[in-house]
Amino acid sequence: MAANPSFDIVSKVDRQEIDNALHQTEKELSTRFDFRGTGAQISWSGEEGVSLQAETEDRVKAALEVFKEKLVKRNISLKSLESGEPRSSGRTYKIDCTVLQGINQEKAKAITKKIRDEGPKGVQAQIQGDQLRVTGKKKDDLQAVITLLKQEDFGVALQFTNYR
Repeated sequence: MAANPSFDIVSKVDRQEIDNALHQTEKELSTRFDFRGTGAQISWSGEEGVSLQAETEDRVKAALEVFKEKLVKRNISLKSLESGEPRSSGRTYKIDCTVLQGINQEKAKAITKKIRDEGPKGVQAQIQGDQLRVTGKKKDDLQAVITLLKQEDFGVALQFTNYR
């Protein structure tokens, strides 16, 4: 007999898409007249970080909005970007952003509790590192779980993969 139908719940972001959004933002910051002479810049800072800087607090916030706009156009959820407050660094203001990958234990437990409490009977969720595996007897039950989770906001961008 075949194994029960299952799918994985993950929270992953395509780094290449973020890189493309970063380069588009960089290009827009260099060409828009309202950013001329403000020293507005965006760059990678480490593997999962993005750093923005400009000479004024308003301009660095505006640069962050441009970056968010580019992420949305590339179908990247803003839930996967955590940005800090503008901080003064000498003559410039900086904002550090972090790209969130994976589902942390606290959120994973909240998701499994939601499935257990409100999902169809016979559906089980297991935490596997930074993702979850959901199994059930019928594919219809799994579809119901996906619909249930899409209606709820867990504070992370969820994707449903390996549906079989």
